[in-house]
Amino acid sequence: MASSPVSPAARAGLLVFQPLKRRRCAECHAGPLPLVALEAGEPRCLDCADLGHLVYLPRGDTALTRRAREGSGLWAVVVRFHRRRARYERQGVLVEEAALARAEERCLADAEARARRRSRDAARRAVEDVRFTEAFAAEIRRLFPGCPPDRARAIAAHASVRGSGRVGRSAAGRALSEGAVTAAVTAAVRHTATPYDRLLMSGVPRGEARRRIAAAVETTLRGWRAPRGRPASGA
Repeated sequence: MASSPVSPAARAGLLVFQPLKRRRCAECHAGPLPLVALEAGEPRCLDCADLGHLVYLPRGDTALTRRAREGSGLWAVVVRFHRRRARYERQGVLVEEAALARAEERCLADAEARARRRSRDAARRAVEDVRFTEAFAAEIRRLFPGCPPDRARAIAAHASVRGSGRVGRSAAGRALSEGAVTAAVTAAVRHTATPYDRLLMSGVPRGEARRRIAAAVETTLRGWRAPRGRPASGA
């Protein structure tokens, strides 16, 4: 005998099981069943339980599951028994196909909106980064008027890379403090205008390597502190 229709309200909170053993429907004898609904303790296939029109949505996407369930007049939770943990665990839900399609459209719209927002945020950060790099370069030129403009821009760009952890992104660097700007310029001179990196690669300890190139660094900085075209004092 076919089972009588059951209202959606009565179906709220339905459970459907992924059986661990081979089960057959007590009504139509189909089997083995991948999903089983229990009625009066007897296994039923989804068709005989009036759930055959529902589609399975595995767990994993919380927003999609919530929206599909909310939009479905009839739905069921799919569970499976975990022997080691001795408990039933949720595997997904059965929902109406139209509800799932609507939920997917809403989630896709949200994803597109998030992508647009990320794009806007990235563009805004890019503009902010350009402005900050320009301000950093201007401060380098103010403190070191003899520094070639292209070198000042290169030093500023390197020191102010977002997320780099370099001095330009420190609190002092963002405030364009003299100490932070000077530290960025000094580091640039050390790495690009002296044999400092080669000394490190050859095994010279960092402190000793810095001591060996300190005079060369100071000579370059002293020259850059003087206005362009005017010799540095003591030169």
